[in-house]
Amino acid sequence: MSTENKQFTISIYTENNIGLLNRISAIFQRRHINIESLNTSPSEIDGVSRFTIVVNITESQMKKIQGQIEKQVEVIKAFYHTEEEIIYQESCIFKMRSNLLFDERQIQNIIKESNARIVTVNRDFFVIEKSGRKEEIDLLHRELTVFGIMQFTRSGRIAVTKDEMKISSMLKALQH
Repeated sequence: MSTENKQFTISIYTENNIGLLNRISAIFQRRHINIESLNTSPSEIDGVSRFTIVVNITESQMKKIQGQIEKQVEVIKAFYHTEEEIIYQESCIFKMRSNLLFDERQIQNIIKESNARIVTVNRDFFVIEKSGRKEEIDLLHRELTVFGIMQFTRSGRIAVTKDEMKISSMLKALQH
């Protein structure tokens, strides 16, 4: 087993219960493991949530964390994946001054070249949305920073596995 840190994406399926986020994050905190990204959303089954957490740790640490999550938190199942096993994205939005859209031709080129899109425009500001890999969003952020970003926010990683996971049939059984 490798002793080098790798980036893992953890998928935790759980029923919607109050306080789960605190209990899950406490497991990482006790081990002094930084959570790089955290996203929570409904899963494909009503009443079941999915937490997606990104960490940089060894595989040995990851296995211990997975065991602790399944033992200490009311979860249906916790899985961890390497980057090769998943398809993942992040999303972000930028709020910029409207005059830039019309005065700076370079802004339009940056938006087009980065496969971003303008989602709203008014007389005071416009909003750009971009979904993609972390590196793509970081690059767009650097390029737009020189023009002055009014506001910026980004999501945590969202991911799906490349192969079929057994969790799908387990989750469907809960629905009945």
